[in-house]
Amino acid sequence: MHYRELGTSGIEVSEVGFGAWVVGTDWWGDRSDEDSIEMIHHAIDQGINFFDTGDVYGLGHSEEVVGEALADYRDEVTVATKVGYDFYNNPQAGHGELPKEITGEWVREATEKSLERLDMEYVDLLQLHNANVEEVTPDVLEALDELKEEGLIKATGWALGPSIGWLAEGDMSIEEEFDALQIVWNMFEQEVGNHFLDTIEETGSQTSLIARVPHSSGLLNEQVRPETELGSGDHRGFRPDEWYETGWEKLETLRFLERDGERSMAQASIAWLLGHDATAAVTPTFRTKDDITEWAAASDVPKLSDEEMQRVADLYEDNFGIDRFDGMDALRSSVGGDDIRDAGLDKRVAEGARNEA
Repeated sequence: MHYRELGTSGIEVSEVGFGAWVVGTDWWGDRSDEDSIEMIHHAIDQGINFFDTGDVYGLGHSEEVVGEALADYRDEVTVATKVGYDFYNNPQAGHGELPKEITGEWVREATEKSLERLDMEYVDLLQLHNANVEEVTPDVLEALDELKEEGLIKATGWALGPSIGWLAEGDMSIEEEFDALQIVWNMFEQEVGNHFLDTIEETGSQTSLIARVPHSSGLLNEQVRPETELGSGDHRGFRPDEWYETGWEKLETLRFLERDGERSMAQASIAWLLGHDATAAVTPTFRTKDDITEWAAASDVPKLSDEEMQRVADLYEDNFGIDRFDGMDALRSSVGGDDIRDAGLDKRVAEGARNEA
């Protein structure tokens, strides 16, 4: 396992991290707390030191399980959590988004409650969870600074989902020099990552990218195949059939990345993300200990060559040679960026126009 610095924080994270949204929830399959703790300990054995949870996962339960699992390893690991949803006063309705609460006061209160559940004196990385740009006021930034000064957090981040909004939010996190920006990013969904790579280069920011969903919800690790039947509670079941059908075809165009015995497609998908210098860590969705063993090893497989990286970029530019609807447009606020700006949804651009008027 190799390690990279998170922004300019001095904090080192394993190139492959553990995304703990699978812990304390049933969105990615049922497992007992004992199973989850066993998975976390197995991850540590594979060299993983970065564990990323969130207060809303399992309505606090994920943090409790992560805290219990890491109690004897606190000085050896990097722990991240997220705040920004008010699940204390609002019931979870299926997989729907809960009401957000992002103020300076709320960030402090939620952080203190997270620390209680984790049973830790500090978290290494505190991330604002799907915060909209207008919610991250000077009051919120001041609260983050104060938490850092008090030693309750070591670094700051912003975690985004592209279906909720991402353009102005990610750009702001980079320009404000947050230590980390977490995004959905993989070979099938490159646009968001490409945009922020450009922003980092243009601004000279040291913000690190954390990539989640590196396997595009099961396609790039081939855990979702044409014959796969997803359970009723499986989060991936919300994707349309067309998305999976086009995904299976796209996958075949990437077979050149496999190296028999040296690099599987699942590992190549992680290695592709690590091929970008701005990436600090990749957090795949582990379902079993076998997943952890294979995917943690992606840090050590042969790196993608410049030619392989360029070929992946060219395939994406050509939509992998597929001229067919993938069924996802209705589920996206945007994947491109230009359409966000054209629709006036880049909040900072729109705000500037209003001020000029």
